[in-house]
This record gives sequence, structure tokens and C-alpha cells, in this order.
Amino acid sequence: MLLYVRYRARQMRQRLSVHAMQIFGAVAVAAVLAGGCSTGEDAASGSSSSVSTASSVDSAPQQDAPRQFTADIWADNWFSLYVNGKLVGEDSVPITTERSFNAERISFEATYPLTIAMVAKDFKENDTGLEYIGTSRQQMGDGGLIAQITDTSTGKVVATTGPEWRGLVVQRAPLDTACENSATPETDCTFESVGEPADWTPPSFDDSKWTPATVFTEDEVQPKEGYLSVTWDPSAKLIWTSSLTQDNTILWRRSITAE
Repeated sequence: MLLYVRYRARQMRQRLSVHAMQIFGAVAVAAVLAGGCSTGEDAASGSSSSVSTASSVDSAPQQDAPRQFTADIWADNWFSLYVNGKLVGEDSVPITTERSFNAERISFEATYPLTIAMVAKDFKENDTGLEYIGTSRQQMGDGGLIAQITDTSTGKVVATTGPEWRGLVVQRAPLDTACENSATPETDCTFESVGEPADWTPPSFDDSKWTPATVFTEDEVQPKEGYLSVTWDPSAKLIWTSSLTQDNTILWRRSITAE
């Protein structure tokens, strides 16, 4: 009887040992599998992080380094210059100066693409559009504008005035040109005036409804003191809107998409 009990006890221990080994093995396998999944998740996570980082770099806007430019400008009689919405310079001679014909060189820094915007004004004493009022020289003035912009790093002329420019007349006078000889022009001369559009100098402004520039010859734009002080690129043209004598204040725009 004692031998039988010992035999049964030994069998129970063997079964328990086998069972324990089976449990241990299952736990070990589960741990390995869990570790493998964790490693896979970590790898996936690392891969995802890597892709995300690359995507953020790729999607970042690529900004060109700012470049230096010079603008040579001649206007009858006055101008101001904006590039990409920023005022970068204006005529050093006030518009109120009689016979202010002069060329200017303005240096500025900008990045491509360039949106060039300008205000050009012909001298007038008041809204009649006339000059020298009350004298024997009383007359309508006449305007004119020419400009060229050079990338100083390359020496290349990247923009010039021409028919591609678009203009908006914001002051026109006199509407009846016969009043040029009136003894009372303030009474007889009429004019048209509109306000400047809001935010018209930045690249985002839509100038598609503005008028293409009219190109004039050197003989048609007179006088031109200071004009010959600049060596103009052959592509640079004298421009204005349709009337040199009646269109007194004009807004101009031109976009340069590449160097």
C-alpha cells in the first residue's frame, strides 16, 4: 500500500512538472510574440516618424535668398516705386517743382517673383490739369515714364517698361481740352478722379481689368532732361496711358515671375 501511494505521488509530480513546463513555455512564447509585436510597432512608429519628418521638410515653402536690385527710372514728373507691396523709393525732387525732369537710381532687396508697382504723376497746379495758370504759358502738361530693373548679382536687366505693364488712371483733366485757353480754368475745366484701390501694390492684387500701357516714341515725349543720363536697355520703352496730356496720375503694375 505504501509503495502504491509513493508511485501515485511520483506520477502526480511528473504530471505537475510537465504541466508547469507547458505553462512556462506558453508564457515564454507569448512574451516573445509580444516583444516582436512591440518591436514591429516601434519600427512602424519610427518609420512613420521618419516619413512625417520628410514630409514636413518637403512641404515647407522654398524661399529664394533675397537679391540686390537697382532700378533706373525717369518720369515726367514724379514717381514712387513699390516692390512686392513695399515702398522702396521715390523721386527725390518734389512734384511741386517746376520742370522736374530727372532720372533716379534706386537700390533695393527682394526675392523672386517680383511685383513692381509705381505711382506716376505729371505736374498739375490743381484739378484743372493745367500748369502755369494765369500766365502766357498756361497749358496742359504731358507725362511719360521709363524704367529698367537690374539684378545686380548677374548684371541682367530683368524688367523694363513696355506694353505688358498695366495702368489705372486715378486723375484725368481737363476733360474738355478747349478749357486750356480759358481765363477762368478753375470754373471751366472739369476732371475725373478715383481713389486708389485698397492694397493695390502687393502680388495678390488683381490688375486684369487695368489698361495695358501705351508705348510712345522719344519724339512724342517732350521735354526729357535727364533721360539721356541713363543707358537704357533696348527693351525699355517710354510708356503712359492713352493721353500724355490729360492723364495726370497713374498707378502701374508689372509682375516678373522668374529672373
